[in-house]
Amino acid sequence: MGWRKFGLIFSIRKQKIGWLKSHAMLPSPVLLEDRIRVYFTGRDSKGHSRMGFVDMDSEDPERIFHVHDRPLLELGKIGTFDDSGTLGTWAVLDGERVFLYYNGYNRRVTVPWSNAIGLAVSSDRGVSFERMYEGPIVDRNAKEPYFAISPCILRENGVWHMWYTSGTGWILVNEVPEPLYVIKYGHSTDGIVWKREDLTCIYPLTPQEANARAAVIKEEGRYKMWFCYRGSLDFRDGGGSYRIGYAEADTPTEWVRCDERSGIAPGDGWDSKMQAYPAIVRVRERKYLFYNGNGFGAEGFGCAVWE
Repeated sequence: MGWRKFGLIFSIRKQKIGWLKSHAMLPSPVLLEDRIRVYFTGRDSKGHSRMGFVDMDSEDPERIFHVHDRPLLELGKIGTFDDSGTLGTWAVLDGERVFLYYNGYNRRVTVPWSNAIGLAVSSDRGVSFERMYEGPIVDRNAKEPYFAISPCILRENGVWHMWYTSGTGWILVNEVPEPLYVIKYGHSTDGIVWKREDLTCIYPLTPQEANARAAVIKEEGRYKMWFCYRGSLDFRDGGGSYRIGYAEADTPTEWVRCDERSGIAPGDGWDSKMQAYPAIVRVRERKYLFYNGNGFGAEGFGCAVWE
């Protein structure tokens, strides 16, 4: 069993939207009544990141019938955590509302950027959004001094589980600072106030490996996680580029990593050099994987079905 690829289903080259000049990163699907809505992050002509979405047929994800033409949030106010860009990372349907968790970032001096997790909320089933707060809901703290970003959220019996990317430091590669990070766990009762206990779920296999963007589902009583990992040398479409890994657990915090069971490998074209940022949505008996390929999603995002 494994993922059967449909290919690059949303191509940036085919779009003629003023604010969307490159990339469709971090695809984040949510199942609505008659469609899969996939939130993504694009870049404008100045390189600022903003969020948008596309709608596709839930029975045939290759059939995209709507591309939203406006960014969901503008840049934050000058001096706030998201004044340089927003990157959508996970969407959660909560009754009539949609919670959209996102990475906000601003530029720094000693390292390229600083970022944290923000929350935007929609009251019209995920078409328009407003920030819940101007500040982040999850940020670095005493035990996590670098950054906390890219949450995956799973609700279960009144508990909101969160697996997120936590910075563990920066290293210099050819005199350029590059971040290291692992996947950690937090929990909440409302999806807004989170308790974090410095619990690492996925450990690096080498000192220079970085792990990010968990996508967790629960099947047959077990938690299953797809995530991406990279090296620190030559990881921009080189030999250390992102690949998709896999792990399983009986509890939300104690994971066994087995990347050979991820069910997906690089292809021949748009995902030949990189596979990054997995996200999974279930539609009745099927589950679909959305992910980015070469250039961190420079060409768009693809989809695959588990068979």
